Order: sequence, then C-alpha cells, then structure tokens
Amino acid sequence: MFGLPTIDIVVITAYFIAVLLVGLWAMRRIKNKEDFFLGGRRFGKLVLVFAAFGQSVNTSSSVSATTTTAANGASGIWSSLNYVFGTPLYWFTSVWYRRLRLLTMGDYFEDRFGSKLMSGTYAIVSCLGFMVMISLGFNAMGKTVVALTPKSVERLTEVEKVEYNKALELESLEQSDFTSLSMEQRDQLANLRMLNPRKVFSHISREALICFVCALVLLYASAGGLEAAFITDLIQGMFILALSIMLLPFAWAKINTIYGGEGVFDALRTMHERLPESYFEILGSPTSIDFTWYYIIALTFMISINFGVLANQLVSSGSAKDEYSARFGFTVGLYMKRLCAVLWGMFALAAVLLYGKTIRDPDLIYGHAVLDLLGPPGLGLVGLMIACLMAALMSSADFQMIASAGLITQNVYRPLFPNFSEMHYVWAGRIFGAGVVIGGGYVAITCSSIFEQLKLSWEINSIFAASFWMGMIWRKANCKAAWASIFVTCSIFFVVPLLLPIIDPAISSNPYLAAHTNPAPISRSYVAHEMDIEAREAEIAHWDELKAEGKGNGPRPEPIELGKRFTKVYQLPQKSIFWSRGVQSNEEAVLEGHGLLNLGLVVLDKLGCDLSANSYAFNETLRIVLRILVPFGIFVVVALVTPSDDQQLIDRFYVKMKTEVLPDHEADQENLEKSYSTPNRFDHLKLFPKSNWEFCKWSKVDAIGFLLSVLTAFGIVGLFFVALSIGS
Repeated sequence: MFGLPTIDIVVITAYFIAVLLVGLWAMRRIKNKEDFFLGGRRFGKLVLVFAAFGQSVNTSSSVSATTTTAANGASGIWSSLNYVFGTPLYWFTSVWYRRLRLLTMGDYFEDRFGSKLMSGTYAIVSCLGFMVMISLGFNAMGKTVVALTPKSVERLTEVEKVEYNKALELESLEQSDFTSLSMEQRDQLANLRMLNPRKVFSHISREALICFVCALVLLYASAGGLEAAFITDLIQGMFILALSIMLLPFAWAKINTIYGGEGVFDALRTMHERLPESYFEILGSPTSIDFTWYYIIALTFMISINFGVLANQLVSSGSAKDEYSARFGFTVGLYMKRLCAVLWGMFALAAVLLYGKTIRDPDLIYGHAVLDLLGPPGLGLVGLMIACLMAALMSSADFQMIASAGLITQNVYRPLFPNFSEMHYVWAGRIFGAGVVIGGGYVAITCSSIFEQLKLSWEINSIFAASFWMGMIWRKANCKAAWASIFVTCSIFFVVPLLLPIIDPAISSNPYLAAHTNPAPISRSYVAHEMDIEAREAEIAHWDELKAEGKGNGPRPEPIELGKRFTKVYQLPQKSIFWSRGVQSNEEAVLEGHGLLNLGLVVLDKLGCDLSANSYAFNETLRIVLRILVPFGIFVVVALVTPSDDQQLIDRFYVKMKTEVLPDHEADQENLEKSYSTPNRFDHLKLFPKSNWEFCKWSKVDAIGFLLSVLTAFGIVGLFFVALSIGS
C-alpha cells in the first residue's frame, strides 16, 4: 500500500492508535479550565523538556535542515541554527511566564494595562498567527510524506512530464558555470526560475493527507487538552531524537560499503575527498551569500523579541509546577532541537554523497534516504519514521491548538458570556481549538508557499512585541502607548500593504515597484574533489551537445584536475526589493508584484537610499530593523508624553513579578497576597531602585544558568565546525 511494506503500515497504525488512547486517558483527568489549558500546572522538568522540544520540532525541521544543507552545503544549516544565539534569553523569560500566574498570554494585557479589549485583540491576532504556523506544518508534512511515496517517471501524466522536464532543465542550468551559458540559456534560466516547475509527483493526495492528520489532532488534543499534548510530545520527542541519531550510522556504514573503509572516521574522510570543498563552508558560501553576519544578527534579534510574545510560550512555562522546572525544561528542550539540527546537517552531507547523483531535487533526498537506509532491515523503521514526521507536526499543532483555545475562550468568549460552569468553558475551548486547526488546514490546502508562511509567522507578533517587553520592564509603559504601537505597527506593516493592491490594482504593476536587486557574479576558488570533476565533465558534455546542434555559445568549460585549484563563477538570482513574494510576468508580459508591499523600504528608497545597489541581504536587514525600531519607537514616544496608568495596577503587577512561585498552590496564593499588601516588599532586588526601570539583580541561579546557556549556544555551533573538520 502506497509503496510501503505491511510492517510499516502496521507500525504507523499502531502508533496513531496509541496517541488516541493517550487523549482518552487524559480526558478523564480534566475537571476545570486550568486542567484543560495548563494541565493543572503539575508538569516537571522531563515532561517540559520534551514539550519544548516537541513544539519547536515540526515536520519541516529535519527535512528543511537536510534540504538546505544538501542544496547549499554546510552553510544551509543556518536555516535551523539562526535562533541558537537567542535561546539564552529564555532562561529568564520562562520565569516571567510562570510568575505571571495567568491562564493565557492574552490575560497579560489586561493584568498589566487594564484593557480587556487589548487582551481580546491579542487573542484574535494570535489565533490567526497560529493558523499560519499550523498551516506551515501541514504543508511541510504533506511535502515530506508525499516525497516518501513518489511516482516513477513512467507513471507521470503527459502534463506532469512536461513540468518534470522543465524542472530537469532548470537544475542543469543552475549547476552549470554561469560564464559558459549562452545568452539564450541565461534568459531561459531566468524564465524557469520564475516558473519554478515541480519535479515531484506522488501517489498520495496532499489534501487528503492534511485532512487526515487534522482530524487526528482534533480527536486526541480536543479530548485530553494540554496533558494529552505533553504526554504525546514526550513519546514523540524520544522517537524523533532516537531516529535523528540512528540515521547517521546507517549512512556512514553505506558510505564505507560503497567506497571502502571502516568506522566513522573513514566515512568522514571519504565525504571530504569526494564532496566539493564548497560544501564544507559554514560561513560565506556563495549559494547562501544572503546569510551574512549582519542579517543573522538582525534576524536573531527580531525572532527573539517576537517569539517572546507567543501565546504558547506562556502555556509551556506556565504549566510547570515551579519556576526551575519552567526555565530548565524550556531552555534544555530548545537546545535539544538545536543539537538535532547539527545531526541533520551532518546526515545531509552524507546523503548528498550517497544519493546526489540520482536524486537531483534536495527536497527528495531525506525521504529517499529514509527508504533506502531504514527499509532493508524490515523492522518497520520506515513506518516509524513516517509516523514520527507526522507526529512532529501533531506535537506542534496540538500545542498551538490548546493555546488558541485558551485565548479565544478566556479573552473573547468568557467576557462576552460570563458566569457559566468550568466544564462549559472547557467544551467551548475544544470547539474554538478545533476551529483554529481546521483553519490552519484550509490555509495549507489553499496556500503552498512555505517560505512566505514562515516569514509571516516570524513577523506577525511584532504587532504586540513592544507592548509585552516594555510592559515587563518599564513602569512608564501605559495603555495609550500600547494601543499606539499596536495600531501603527499593524497598519504600516500588515493592513495597508495588504489593502493597497486591492484598492488600486495598478500598484502591483507599477514599474518603479518592480525594481529588483542586481547581484554581480561571484567568483570562488576551490581545490577540485571527485564531485567537482564529475560536475565539470557533465558541463563540458552539455556544452558539446549544444555546439553540435548549433546552439552553443561562450567559451567551452575548461577540464579540471583532482587536487588542483579551479575557479567557479556563481550568478545569484535577482530578487524583488519591495514585494514579499517577488515579481512575476503576467499573461500580458507585464511585471506584477505579489505578496505584501514593504512600505518602509519604499520610504527609504524615496529618501535617497538606492536600494537596487544593495545586496538582498542588506535590504532584508533594513526591513527587519524597521520592524524592530518602529513599534518600540512609537511606544516610547507616546509613553513619555502621556500619563501613567493606575498606580495600584502597576504596583500589584511588578510586586507579583518579583514574588517567587511556590509549588504548593495555596501557599503560593498566601505569599502573593502578602506581596500585594506590601508593594515595596522586593524593591531591594531592583538594579536601579529609584527609577522606573524594573530590571532585577541576578541571583546565583540566574547568572550560572545564563552563562551555561550562552556557552551551550556557542558549543553547538562549535560542534558543527569540529564535526565538519574531521576527515579533512
């Protein structure tokens, strides 16, 4: 069935039955809203480690890390490691979320700014964001599982064969030295890049697969709430971790079987001898030239700020039984994902050596490797891997579903319909959560642009980021400043760019807005390895064929010798400056912009900054910096010129944030009441005692934990450098 052995089908079926049983078991323990939305706040370090790991590892995680590394070499790992240096921040924010003692992140805006309307607005926007994130997971899962059951070329329809051949032509042109291409070939390369033809066609319907997994998530997460989600995350996380490690020795063993050698070191030595030298460049690879140091810093900063206001962050840490469990579980779980990214990157390099000649599409390499490496033992490992890939999506989707359910129920539904029983709100949460998951599935089916969905999920929380961070650390932060920041950010970065092309369609085809970057060709010198020679021989053969047909143009590529230096020229694609989804020709051959219009970059260009002269990475960095500065700038200016909020509201909030959480709920409530009666109880902990800034002195646990977290971040990146150097 679907090209899989019976044992794999049995493993997949058994796995999902077990997941459903967990949901039914957890359902019996739900007595109130806190049980459903926060698991009764009874989770310890082990469960929280795998909960954080589960919500950060989506179906796309292992596959995209493998795909980008296979396509771009070791530098592709930055697609997964660009968050690593922001992770130490969570050592502190996890404690914040637990000390808030709230049911949802939406409650924070009422607790700090006294506005139910703001909390409801946050709930609605966050749920839309969760739909995008869930759809991203559905899309990645569909692409991955579909890749494990591809149609053979012989079974393609005539229409599919035409598209398939165009994809092959695009690959051939992209792998050629740009200087050897004729003008006709260069034009064809540009046209094919715009068409972006598919190469993969499957027996499985992507839409049917999305609907199936959507239904499965609804069944067990709606029944068991957060506890069911966390228990399944624990099980799924262990399997994902084990299988991520398991793939490497299988790949190394096959390398030794094909090329000779024994053990890990011989396999790594073979990889260095045969793979191109460019594949081992972590920084500065021409295929990932847009990942500059300044872009990585800006992206890390923006993601760290925006992720801080994600509703599921509070759900994860807020469900801990104590503060240390919250901070340890969340931070360690995220670092486990970063460590897995290193494993996926190393596996990708081995997979390129094994399958690079036969599998041209990097998106297919992971699926093909799983079938080829784990299939022969006949132990159902392929079925288990497919189940884990689908479960990785489910572990993120169920978490986001519970967070969404809590937001809509607590911050929208309950204020409108108060005074119902606890179980009434639990059932309302189940219905609202189901709606968010179904909405995510619908978005996934109707929109397949994974990268655009990913960027939107990164940036949508910039609407509330300034209000969250400034409200946490600055007493002058007030409701008027929060609303001003929310309104301006939402308007200029999302609403106006979305509505402008709808109100005036001519904007999309405006020649000025169709401007693009003009990257110069990049020349690099490398020592020739086996795959370099094979690639150059293929280029020469292709040139000779074209010459024989009278189509050849430009100089014939020079042969290269093993171990000798050679020069290769890369031509990076032109990219739109002002449109988020780029510019494409319509039926009338007129260039049209797609996606959101970047108004900030338009203003900068009109002010005299020639953005077409910049690299794409520099323009993207400018765009990210604007997304950071505008919300915070608006907030600070308005807060300074308007009066503060109610003093009692502010005092109660900040003394609560300094009151340590006690594991016993009753004792914790008594301690909190003591703090409320003495608002200046912990003023001695302030770093600036007589100021409006609420920075606190670090405790021993704060300092040691943060230092270890920073060292771990550098250690993970260093581990990848060291692993790549072995065998060189």
